[in-house]
Amino acid sequence: MSYQAPLEEMNYLVKQVFNVENTLSAIDSFSEFDIELYTTVLEEAAKFSENVLLPINHEGDEIGCQFENGQVTTPPGFKEAYAEFCQSGWQGTSGDPEYGGQGLPKTIHLLIEEMIFSTNTSFCLYPSLTNGAYHAIRAHASDTIKQLYLPPMLEGRWAGTMALTEPHAGSDLGNIKTKATEQTDGSYLVSGTKIFITGGEHDLSENIIHLVLAKLPDAPPGPKGISLFLVPKIKINEHGELTETNQVSCGSIEHKMGIKASATCVMNFDEAQGYLIGEKHKGLACMFTMMNLERLSIGVQGIGLAETAYQLSRNYAIERKQGKSQSAKLASIIEHADIRRMLLEQRVHTEAARALMVFMGTQIDLQYHHQDAAIRENAASLMSLLTPIAKAFFTDKGYEACNLGLQVLGGHGYIREWGLEQLVRDAKIAQIYEGTNGIQSQDLLVRKVGLDKMQLMQLLYDEIDAELAIKTSLPAAYQLQQQLSSALQCHRQTSQWIVQNIEQRFFEIQGGAVDYLHASGYLVYGWLWLKMLNQLNDELGETFCARKQLAGQYFCEHLLPNINQLCQKVGTGYQPYMDAEQSLI
Repeated sequence: MSYQAPLEEMNYLVKQVFNVENTLSAIDSFSEFDIELYTTVLEEAAKFSENVLLPINHEGDEIGCQFENGQVTTPPGFKEAYAEFCQSGWQGTSGDPEYGGQGLPKTIHLLIEEMIFSTNTSFCLYPSLTNGAYHAIRAHASDTIKQLYLPPMLEGRWAGTMALTEPHAGSDLGNIKTKATEQTDGSYLVSGTKIFITGGEHDLSENIIHLVLAKLPDAPPGPKGISLFLVPKIKINEHGELTETNQVSCGSIEHKMGIKASATCVMNFDEAQGYLIGEKHKGLACMFTMMNLERLSIGVQGIGLAETAYQLSRNYAIERKQGKSQSAKLASIIEHADIRRMLLEQRVHTEAARALMVFMGTQIDLQYHHQDAAIRENAASLMSLLTPIAKAFFTDKGYEACNLGLQVLGGHGYIREWGLEQLVRDAKIAQIYEGTNGIQSQDLLVRKVGLDKMQLMQLLYDEIDAELAIKTSLPAAYQLQQQLSSALQCHRQTSQWIVQNIEQRFFEIQGGAVDYLHASGYLVYGWLWLKMLNQLNDELGETFCARKQLAGQYFCEHLLPNINQLCQKVGTGYQPYMDAEQSLI
């Protein structure tokens, strides 16, 4: 398997499309950073991903994690790669300098994460979970806990997890049975079993910090009775030094379809010492700080794997000779129309997703760091709306891109040694964990549009209207502008229909949630393709501009029209199918 980081594309987004340096210039903590630094950081991340992580990816999949006597061993090369990852400071790139982080924008961190997901998805999950746990602790823990736990987490010496799911409680977290009892010293004893815990046990770091959802004895029923606790694998003293092993153990690891070098664990907490994070019974709100960031991170997994699949399948299509073309009796298969369709579909989705990822990175930076409260609020609102779209659409289309790549390779794609079938297997889980894509779709349709009365969606419409108002002389941009305007009107009407019907037809219209999310995904991608085309200039080079225009035209003519059909399906409703007896389904 080969991979070359798409640095030209990334720099185009950072410099021209979103002008990250100027966008974040009003934020004091980023004032000393410039575009040259961002470019250099991305180049170094590309080298690490290509030269350190990619070479151990295939063997990591073949061997996977091993479990024996409660201990998890990662595949060959992972410990050494993780040590180099930490020594190079990659774990703390966007961390607060107060706790030893480098303080870089989240925008840059997301691009780094894409490259790591592209080259070794299993590896990326370990630091990704640590990063999410860091943000939850930083946002909600006491100053004492932050001072003790955050510096070693940003160094990578201590890893992090999120322990939510239980055997009987997956998405319905209100039914968890894990209990916590308060002790006289202010700590808590946590008891229960959690499943599907990514990185719950491994041999990469010297300690693992679990963020565990549990209920106190006086907890009210349902989600409102959940509290959040920090439970370390190894206890520490007041100086942050490791002391004795906590009552936390790994019961087993899962044998999975993909991401085999990522340890997915059953974790047992047997009166393990823990500490309350945030207020009692407010744990789910605290955990959502981590969950929302992880949902975007898992969306980035879809982008990273799609990029690798595109590169692998395009290189194969250029080299593989098969059949005739318009100009040759024996042609490379990239000359065939259906191959070009598949390659262009991979590329236009991946490049639009990357653009949305960078935009969302800027919104995170504005949300958490800007001095103006109104700007922070607007950014937070946009993130609330876009997070379910990004998580679900990135991963749905990322999985499709990997399948298209396998189809381009044909029989060779189905064989392990080429690497594409691993990409398909690794990509599938992204549609499932961190909230299934069906749940993301219901969140969008019900909460973010229906019950919100379109207030959040109007913010997105305003962004699109602003881009549509820009005059363009570029034929591809003008064509897209006209089609996007029509698609926007159709989407508005469907959103209004949802608002009008959500209360009377609450359960039934959720049948159209996935279609509505996909329609929203295509709409956002249309907006971003227009934004990318509007920023083309001669300095970018003739080939770069020509590739962008061709891809934008393909999206406009072959993918953007999906919005009308999807919106029509949403408005049709699902009442006959909800009324039908189970035996008829």
